[in-house]
Amino acid sequence: MNLHAKLRALETQGRSIRIGLVGAGKFGSMFVSQCLRTPGLQLVAIADISLANAEAAITVTGHPKEMICRRGIEDAVREERVGVTEDPLDLISSPFVDIVVEATGDPVAGAMHALECFRFRKHVLMVNVEADALVGPALAREAERAGVIYSLAYGDQPALICEMVDWARTAGLNVVAAGKGTKHRLHYHASTPETVWDHYNLTPEQARLGRLNPKMFNSFLDGTKSALEMAAVANATGLDAPVDGLRFPACGVEDLAELLKPIAGEGGGAGRVEVVSSMFDDGSEVPRHLRWGVFTVFEAPSAYVARCFSEYGLTTDASGRFACMYKPFHLIGLELGISVASMAIRHEPTGAPTRFRADVVAVAKRDLAVGEVLDGEGGFCVWGKLTTSARSIEMGYLPVALASNVRLKSPVAQGSKLRWSDIEVPMRSPVIELRQKMERASRANEACGELPGADVKAVSIGGIR
Repeated sequence: MNLHAKLRALETQGRSIRIGLVGAGKFGSMFVSQCLRTPGLQLVAIADISLANAEAAITVTGHPKEMICRRGIEDAVREERVGVTEDPLDLISSPFVDIVVEATGDPVAGAMHALECFRFRKHVLMVNVEADALVGPALAREAERAGVIYSLAYGDQPALICEMVDWARTAGLNVVAAGKGTKHRLHYHASTPETVWDHYNLTPEQARLGRLNPKMFNSFLDGTKSALEMAAVANATGLDAPVDGLRFPACGVEDLAELLKPIAGEGGGAGRVEVVSSMFDDGSEVPRHLRWGVFTVFEAPSAYVARCFSEYGLTTDASGRFACMYKPFHLIGLELGISVASMAIRHEPTGAPTRFRADVVAVAKRDLAVGEVLDGEGGFCVWGKLTTSARSIEMGYLPVALASNVRLKSPVAQGSKLRWSDIEVPMRSPVIELRQKMERASRANEACGELPGADVKAVSIGGIR
């Protein structure tokens, strides 16, 4: 609870935590907004496939264009400005960068960037939940071997959920459910980039002016992003993933404990992840919904504690035995500095995978024909469904993160899960090899090994030595 004081102390001593950002989209821009205003943090460089985007992340967030340095990272550091580049390796390899924020949203590129960071012994803040759901447990193991930290991103819902789960367990409370809220109805699974703005009550022109990406927003709507985020939570906390997908029950905060307490004869006792919807089936809004928030539901270990729940005003189920805690919002990139400070000062991630427990598999949005090229997350072809890693491996299901720019060699009916055997496997890549290695380890019940609590002081943060 004293990170700010420690950051101010760094600034007083003329030291800082040096950061490189890969990906200048909405999340990245929100981080830039606050990073340049936070004591003890130094944004060294931004890498994006578009230099214009990298520069806009500075200017549209209220900072002067004079902050931009186009002459290289060393010059940017010397002049206390922000370097911009189209090549992520420029900042990953730079001796002036300690922590790399990966915020591209591309699962394969994100995983590759993380592997390069480990090669150069850089700490990784993985905003890219797509990459984490695909190979996060393996990346965490590679980070441990390199003596660096691999962390989920505070401000995004998975890290906030991990924090709540840790709070409850540290207080001696048994977590029975945890997750987030979202706007969801069953027919949203079939939504495409052409229909997405209707569901958000936006015109295409409004979306264009807001620089909103239709595929990204469609991933939130069709359930894929929720599945990816809950896979990250399950892999980090040990909570169970459902074998056959999230239920998205309509639920307000007053009903969380009642609706999500364990059902007799269901589950293995580890607790579970779930996402609740802010809308009823008829399209009406749930009162006191949790569309932008996160929650955990926990159990009183004794009658005494249950009585304390009542005495101190917790929202409980009818029995008073199960209670909930929730936060009605998340501020994504605006809050990311907490992860940066935690990594640099405490040498701790704000959530990280410890085992391969959950996976997100591709499901056909419509009948798919032989020869079609899949267009990935949030597109016209597939949506992502949460399942256990054991079921995914047993059935040979295709991870949704790899259902992009690959050609089908088998027809797939609407609503069916895709398998590795349905696609022409692309050219070998380190990421696919890492994924397959992770699957082989899981089959052998190794699951990349249970990762211990990391002590990663082997690599110090350059600016705060």
